[in-house]
Amino acid sequence: MRFYQVDPTLENYWRGVILFGNNFATYKFALAHALYDIDRSNTFISLQDLALPFSQHICAHLKQAPKQILNTTNPGPLITACLNFNNGEITQDELVQVTVKKGFNVVLKAFHNVSGGPIEKQFFIDEQRESKGILLTDDFYRLTQTEQFHNLVHETDARWSLVEKAWQMNLPPQLLDVHYDAGQQTLFTQLKHARITLTSCRNSLNGYQKGHCFYCNAPISLDAGHPLLADVDHFIPLVANNVMPGVNLNGVWNLVLACQSCNRGEQGKFARVPELHLLARLHARNEYFINSRLPLHEAIINQTGKSEPKRRTFLNDRWNAALASRLQTWAPLRYEQRVL
Repeated sequence: MRFYQVDPTLENYWRGVILFGNNFATYKFALAHALYDIDRSNTFISLQDLALPFSQHICAHLKQAPKQILNTTNPGPLITACLNFNNGEITQDELVQVTVKKGFNVVLKAFHNVSGGPIEKQFFIDEQRESKGILLTDDFYRLTQTEQFHNLVHETDARWSLVEKAWQMNLPPQLLDVHYDAGQQTLFTQLKHARITLTSCRNSLNGYQKGHCFYCNAPISLDAGHPLLADVDHFIPLVANNVMPGVNLNGVWNLVLACQSCNRGEQGKFARVPELHLLARLHARNEYFINSRLPLHEAIINQTGKSEPKRRTFLNDRWNAALASRLQTWAPLRYEQRVL
């Protein structure tokens, strides 16, 4: 898959699983979070040890999005056990035992599958039949040492939250419209007269940009207070609204994460239009969204076009309209230039 093939880092293989992989409904995200949480001092992790954080994350998310139970006539023994635990009907030990017996049959096999087959990098080896556990690989330990690892937790939770919100709203895809609240730094949608916050804008965008500034490729962070905390930027500046009536410049299609230098530094972008080669990058980023098959993909399609050529034309037209309004063009300094 092009997402990680063009930049085959361990972080991007992991993001490929989270953003594009199979088994997207619940268990994959819970397993990812369990792997973030577990004691990794031993490479072998028993199902017993994995079951507690795995089931705890599912229980917590069931409280936030109970409608996932209604998506099937048979929620299965694990979801039923988690629901019973939340209702105080079974103990934590009983929940763990059900999880060990019923929780891992599919998710351990499906976790590494993306686009119909396993990815090249495997972060654990499934040994549930042989040893009733998993074996963490060297690649997983290397992943934990990368500068992007701390961002992956936020990205996983944002992806999971978006899936849950889709269930909660139960909207036909063509009615889903996603907007950006600059004050709260969140994505939201409107359901009749109610506004529904979807998730953090930064956390949702970061994975698709692979943890780097959209413009100069400098590393960025999602942690509040971090010196590299990313800014949310409008690719086509909001000042172009007057020449684009009816176009939602606050839509996901026009939002990117930028380092603070590119967004508002001495030679930053401000109310200028990025050069044409960056428009091609925006198109590629938006296509990643669409291929990940989550609520945001419908929002981008609704706002920019039903086919890839139409979406490309939409962006070109908006870019040309911005230039016609006498906005200046801008190009970032390369990250390597700024750090020397």
